[in-house]
Amino acid sequence: MNRSELLPVGRRVAYWRGRRKLSQQVFADRLGRSKSWVDKVERGVRSLDKVSTLRDIAAVLRIDTAVLLGRDAQPAAITERTEGVERIRTALSAYDIGPQGRRPALPADRLARDVEHAWVMFQHARYPQVIAAVPGVLAGVRRVDGWGRPLLVEAYRLTASLLVKLGEVELGWLAADRAMAAATGDRVLVAAAAVQLGQVFRASGRAREAQSATLAAAYRIAPEDGSPGGLSLCGTLLVQAALGAARRGDDRAAADLIDEAAGMAAQVGEGHDHHRTAFGPTAVDLARGVAALDLGDASEAILWHERTTERDSWRWLPLEHRAAHLVDAARAYLQADDPVGAGRVLVDADRLAPAEVRQRPAAREVLAQVARDPRAPATIIRLAAALGVS
Repeated sequence: MNRSELLPVGRRVAYWRGRRKLSQQVFADRLGRSKSWVDKVERGVRSLDKVSTLRDIAAVLRIDTAVLLGRDAQPAAITERTEGVERIRTALSAYDIGPQGRRPALPADRLARDVEHAWVMFQHARYPQVIAAVPGVLAGVRRVDGWGRPLLVEAYRLTASLLVKLGEVELGWLAADRAMAAATGDRVLVAAAAVQLGQVFRASGRAREAQSATLAAAYRIAPEDGSPGGLSLCGTLLVQAALGAARRGDDRAAADLIDEAAGMAAQVGEGHDHHRTAFGPTAVDLARGVAALDLGDASEAILWHERTTERDSWRWLPLEHRAAHLVDAARAYLQADDPVGAGRVLVDADRLAPAEVRQRPAAREVLAQVARDPRAPATIIRLAAALGVS
């Protein structure tokens, strides 16, 4: 057990402030409070009884609110996630400046296996293992010359996807930008990197930029590459553009772009994962549901969810893709005032890929919303209690 778990909440604040190497004055300034207020909180003289204040403190300390409250059933896992993200931040901040002879490159085939293995773990929603692997992968691929450039792009794409999943959007933006920079000059690599760029833009609330960037990348590759891989990239980018349009409330553009992607998906077929896209008819129809949800039509979103998850091809999608969709479906059921339906799909997501619900902040928030409803099923109440979510 992490020793901070045994401390009162004020002492936890002091513990994590020390871990972040912040003085009381700097910490107070970032919170918009006085140094005296911080001192009283840390000594237990002043209580922390407002959720908004706890969230502000957790945001400054870059930890989950549950860590401060000490109610998480797996505080060590949350702590490891936080510290793992810091190691990724350090890896992204490193620049190889100076003589390369002092840092010999690793064999490219070994690095290719490392990148492949990390992607597989991500697609199986084994996020703690991916968090642990990413810093080493990034350090290795930066020292590969020549044909190793695709490895660098793939490593940054993976990093961006992981960080968006963990709610670390600004850091994910840096990884996506690095992927785009590394891909420059190769239209296929640029298209692949643009998928994560679109995800980052949407996650950061920049829906217009998400639509513009992914649409430009899609139409750049579309005329030149009619292969299954090219169609998968182009179709995935069109889906990302459609989701950006939906987030902006442009239902016509969203529908047109998804329909265009559906035509490409019909050519690619089911059960493929070209360029880590899992693109096909089922993936496109799941995206129709997400677009409907963002456009405020929960009933339509639920209809697409129920219709699409009945297909055999639903089980061919990566675990991460399916679990993420189930979290979106829970949002749709909530929007439709059906906490029982929301609870059902969240339990399914937790059974399918536990880390999707337990490690992903957005999923934990949905779980908290469902658990607060007096009509929530007992299974959700127990899950929320076990995870310290309230």
